[in-house]
Amino acid sequence: MDAATLSAVGVIVVGLAAAAAAVVGHRGANAASQSGVVITGSLGLVNELQEERNGLQVKLAEKERLLAAAYAELSNERADKAALHEQITALTAEKARLHERIVELGGQPT
Repeated sequence: MDAATLSAVGVIVVGLAAAAAAVVGHRGANAASQSGVVITGSLGLVNELQEERNGLQVKLAEKERLLAAAYAELSNERADKAALHEQITALTAEKARLHERIVELGGQPT
């Protein structure tokens, strides 16, 4: 082979090597770019999840407050009901006593 042929083969080999290096470099750049997009996207998702979690914690606290208030109201209503039952029992006993007293006095209870 003469010098011109060797030079031409050398230029072709160097060109192919440069093209291969460009392809590999381009792939690396794409991978790095995609990696950056993935990291940015995942950080965005993490932030959204944290915001959603915080919102749900606020809602949960409000529901727990409402539930505690409902239990307190139920407890008060049960106490009121018990007091009314006691009053009914006392009034029923008083009614029976008054009926007996009317009969003792010679009257007719209605």
